Amino acid sequence: MPRAIHRLSSRKVENAPFGMHADGGGLYLQVTAGPDQAMRRSWIYRYATGSKERHMGLGSLADVGLAIARQKAADARKLRLAGQDPIDAKRASKAALAKAAATAMTFDACRDAYIAAHRSGWKSPKHPKQWENTLATYVSPVIGKVFVRDVDTALVMQILEPIWATKPETASRVRGRMERILDWARVRGHREGENPARWRGHLDHLLAPRSKVRTVQHHPALPYSELPAFLKRLRTLEGIGPRALEFTILTAARTGETIGASMAEIADKAWTIPADRMKGAREHRVPLCDRALAIVNELAPLRGRGRFVFPGERSKGRISNMTMLQVLARMECDEITVHGFRSTFRDWAAERTNFPNEVVEMALAHSVSDKVEAAYRRGDLFDKRRRLMEAWAEFCEHGKVSADVVPLRA
Repeated sequence: MPRAIHRLSSRKVENAPFGMHADGGGLYLQVTAGPDQAMRRSWIYRYATGSKERHMGLGSLADVGLAIARQKAADARKLRLAGQDPIDAKRASKAALAKAAATAMTFDACRDAYIAAHRSGWKSPKHPKQWENTLATYVSPVIGKVFVRDVDTALVMQILEPIWATKPETASRVRGRMERILDWARVRGHREGENPARWRGHLDHLLAPRSKVRTVQHHPALPYSELPAFLKRLRTLEGIGPRALEFTILTAARTGETIGASMAEIADKAWTIPADRMKGAREHRVPLCDRALAIVNELAPLRGRGRFVFPGERSKGRISNMTMLQVLARMECDEITVHGFRSTFRDWAAERTNFPNEVVEMALAHSVSDKVEAAYRRGDLFDKRRRLMEAWAEFCEHGKVSADVVPLRA
C-alpha cells in the first residue's frame, strides 16, 4: 500500500520531469519550463475550500528544501484544522508585518516627534532643550535606537537604576519624560500594552520612593535676620546686576520674572506680569514699594529706548539669568541662591507678622483656593498685599516692621 505522505525523496525531487508530483498531504512539487526553457521547480500546497480548489505557493526548490516544504505544508494543514484558510492567514500575516514596518519608530525618533508636537505649548524656550539634553545623556545610549514597541521594563530599569540613588531628581525627571513619550507612542500606534516607565503600580514596586532616597534639597536661603545687613552691602555695589537683585528681593519675584520685566508692565506703583511669563500661567500683579520704583527710575539713563527694565550689555537686550548669581559670587555669598530670597520672605512673613497665609501665598504667586482667587479678582487682596510688601520693604531697610501693619487680619 503506497504511503499517504512523504512519497518523494531527494533524488526524485532533483530528477522529476515536467508536471505536478505529489508528496502527500496536499504538498506538490511543480516542475515547469521557464522563458529560457530551463526547468523551474517550486512547491505548491493544494487544498479545497468548499467547492473551490486553492493553490498556495511555498517557495522555489532553490530556496525551500524538501524538509522545509513538508513543514510548511504541515503548518497549513494545522490552520485548516483550526478553521482558517492558509492563504488568507498568510496575507493577513504579511499585512501585519507591513503595518509593523510602516509604524516602526525608534525611541529617539519618538522623542523628537514628541518634543516637536509639544514645543509650541511649552512656556520656556529652555524646556525643549532640557528634555533633549537629559534624554540624550541618560536614555539614548540605552534605547535610542531600539524600536519603541520593544522598550520594556528591563530596559527602563537599566536606565534608571544607575542614577536613582545618586541623582534622584534627575532620575525622576528622566522617568517622567520616558513615560510621556511612551504614552505618545502608544496613542500614535507605535507600541501596545502597558507603559513600562509608569510609576504607580509598576516601578514603585521596583525602586525606592524618591523622598526616601534623599531629602529634597531646597534653595539655600539667607536667614531673614541677616537680610537688612545684606542689603546695605548690596547697595554699595554699582551696576545693573545689584539693582536687579535688590528689586527681586523687594518684590519676592522669581529670577525669570525680573530679567524679563519690561517698562510696559509697570504702571501706577504696580508691576503686572503677563500670564505667559508666569510659572502658573496666570497674570500676576505685584505692588511696588517706593524703593523698587526708585530702582526702576534710577536705571532710566542706562535703559535708553530699550524696553527691558534691567538692560543687558547688548543694545535693547536684557540681563542674563546668571547676572544676579554673579552678584552673589562677588559678595562671597555662594552658599545662597537668588530663588532662596523667596524663602527668606516667606519665613519672615510667617514668623514676624500676622498677615494671613493666603495673602503671603498670593504675594509669591502660589496657587490658592478658588474662594480666595475670586476675592483676588475683585482686588481686595491686592490692597492687603500692598501693605504686606510695604512692611517687607520697611523690614529690609530697618530690620523691623511698623506696629500698625503687623496685626493685619483677613
